[in-house]
Amino acid sequence: MGLIDHFLAPEVRPFAIAAVMIAIIGAIESLSMLIGMSLSEMMGKAIGFDHDSNSSFINALLWLNVGGVPLLIFILLALGLFSIAGFLIQDVARLVLAPLPAAIAALAAAAVALPLLRASTREVARVIPQDESYAVSLSDLIGRVGQVVVGPLDQGLPGRVRVKDVHDNWHTVMARAAPDSPPLQKGARVLLVDCRDRLFIAIAATDEVEVAKQRQT
Repeated sequence: MGLIDHFLAPEVRPFAIAAVMIAIIGAIESLSMLIGMSLSEMMGKAIGFDHDSNSSFINALLWLNVGGVPLLIFILLALGLFSIAGFLIQDVARLVLAPLPAAIAALAAAAVALPLLRASTREVARVIPQDESYAVSLSDLIGRVGQVVVGPLDQGLPGRVRVKDVHDNWHTVMARAAPDSPPLQKGARVLLVDCRDRLFIAIAATDEVEVAKQRQT
């Protein structure tokens, strides 16, 4: 059986679908970054939960560390672990006797993947800091000086600006140049002067502005 035939076999279909979903999500994230947006930022962080809840479902989600890492990373980890576990289970079953029915293999893969997902999200949470946009309000970034990382900024499609908040945490936010501002090229220092519907308005940051901001902090 060739690699493609193995990937498309009915007994591994749930795991193949999970693998394809990872590729699709990755492609969407890459394309969204090119147009000055981000799927991960649009999805945001996983929804917070009441840690004192008596709900079995909520407690199960808390056990999996939902909310401990950004939602997109959690989804990718879950799909990846489920897919890998499923392919391995079917490969072992095929060597021993014969592939398991897809439904049974999916249940077994989920049982293997869940504890691995819990462990991996806890490790990822230690390595990857939470997106700083979750720690402060977007309005708190108004008046901060940042740098254009995806540009240029003009009145067309928004670009992206990397900026540090008052706690020295970094943010990457969508931004557009002010109406009376010339295009702001990639690498330019900019001042965030307003925020409308999660889109910041930026102007060029002069040396005097940067000095004044440093004195304020």
